[in-house]
Amino acid sequence: MTSFDTSSQSNVWRALLALAVVFVMLATTGWTALRNHRGPTALEASVTAWEHGRLDGRRLPDAQAAPARLSRFFASLTAAQRASLARRYPLAVGNMNGAPVELRYRANRAALRTARTVERRRMHDKRLSPSGQREAARRMHRYASLLDPGRHILAFDPAGSGRIAEVFGDLDRADRVSVVVPGVDTELLTFQRTGRKYSAPVGMAESLYAAERAASPSTRTAVIAWADYTSPSGLGMEAATASRAEQGAVRLNALLRALPGRAPVALFCHSYGSVVCGVAADELPGRVSDIAVAGSPGMRVEKASHLRTSARVWSMRDADDWIQDVPNLEFGGLGHGADPVSAAFGARVLSARGAQGHAGYFVPGTESLENFAEIGVGAYRTLACAHEDDTCRADLSAAVAA
Repeated sequence: MTSFDTSSQSNVWRALLALAVVFVMLATTGWTALRNHRGPTALEASVTAWEHGRLDGRRLPDAQAAPARLSRFFASLTAAQRASLARRYPLAVGNMNGAPVELRYRANRAALRTARTVERRRMHDKRLSPSGQREAARRMHRYASLLDPGRHILAFDPAGSGRIAEVFGDLDRADRVSVVVPGVDTELLTFQRTGRKYSAPVGMAESLYAAERAASPSTRTAVIAWADYTSPSGLGMEAATASRAEQGAVRLNALLRALPGRAPVALFCHSYGSVVCGVAADELPGRVSDIAVAGSPGMRVEKASHLRTSARVWSMRDADDWIQDVPNLEFGGLGHGADPVSAAFGARVLSARGAQGHAGYFVPGTESLENFAEIGVGAYRTLACAHEDDTCRADLSAAVAA
């Protein structure tokens, strides 16, 4: 009988381990259920109406056209014509990469008002179960809060668990732009929280925006809380694979290519959000100067250089973050690869002192937030390393020179 060599035995054990993980996940979370649509979503219906629409007898451009083409189209219109399109096709315009930012805000306010009315009716719909009515009430109150004066909603889709993005600051006039990319269980109802505020996208972005302004008052910054992708639900099969990240990466790059101006952009990617950023990396536009990950399970590569991006790659992890116990491997589609804070990965490793666990990286007063803010405004010389050694100082010098 021919015996397996050591390498073959190792591969067999890895395969058995992967199968064991699969069975555990299926036992605890089950297969991901596919939602059966009974017709087009509100966004799909709005886009279809746009595609069949006319403006002064002329056909409207393809809603999925390149952002530059759509930008030229809107620039050719009068203010009254733009307002008319936002009023007639609010969800289409509110989610259209290439439409003017202020017009998207206006369109999404209209779409939110409609969605709020729908959920208010559902709250009293006797055909719904009590839990369904409570869910409708929660969504109605969420839409009402998103309509508060001064909020700037850049994207909004009420279908399913919902997708959304919000801007803090003046995106059109910003000198530096930051994008917060969150992880699992991100949806409309978890977009912001009263308790554990800084674990939700709105709290993360608000905190980062305030820290950036404190770090460099003369720098005009804008921060986007970007929850405009369907994240995994819980720590099951979806979170262990890249399927959601691949879909999210397409949407993230579409946003980045449509941002106004030429200001440098930094990505701040938390937990599974770092998987999204890793998958998106090789298609990022050149204006993306930095990718900073925190509490990352991996970026789907073994080394930072394999991301094939010109952006600087930074990583951090708090000593109490449970993510450090997640095996850093990728086998059979499960897992997300090497640990981004390991020396072998090759990212610039920064201090996360004070973060306290997996959800604390954006809490005011932490070194993790201070480091994020310094990256956001381009103040690399003042960053705090995870280990004050010659390697860290050399990395920072290289960042400043780059």
